[in-house]
Amino acid sequence: MKRFHIHVHVDDIAANVAFYSKLFGAAPTRIETDYAKWMLDDPRVNFAISTRGTKVGVDHLGFQVNDTAELAELAQRAQAADMSLLDQGETTCCYARSDKHWIVDPQGIAWEYYHTIESAPVYGESRQAAPASGVAACCGPSGKPIAIPVKSTGSACC
Repeated sequence: MKRFHIHVHVDDIAANVAFYSKLFGAAPTRIETDYAKWMLDDPRVNFAISTRGTKVGVDHLGFQVNDTAELAELAQRAQAADMSLLDQGETTCCYARSDKHWIVDPQGIAWEYYHTIESAPVYGESRQAAPASGVAACCGPSGKPIAIPVKSTGSACC
């Protein structure tokens, strides 16, 4: 069974952990100095926040799957629809070791499809020299952070 995934970059972990814990009525299932994650069942979502991004806001969306068969099914669906698929393979990111691949929608929003293998003690294995921001990103195609454009609707609501 798939679980919807949302990753948001924040500027203050403590303030956002407090806010989202109240919003969800639950404490994070994992919390680090730069990262927190809620594994909610209602709605079924893996909601993560981190200070690892270059600007605050939604970083990427995705689906977390229970096994490699579901992951392969998502990859086959993307390929059958002629979507460009980046197979990142097994990698460590967001304090977890996972097998994953990525697609990007027409607006440039990255979608991560992944199967978590186990917990990891570090944010990511890609420890290249940190950019000027001091942040070494690992979660995204080619280990690059994903910038997700936010379009204004010109109104106060959806």
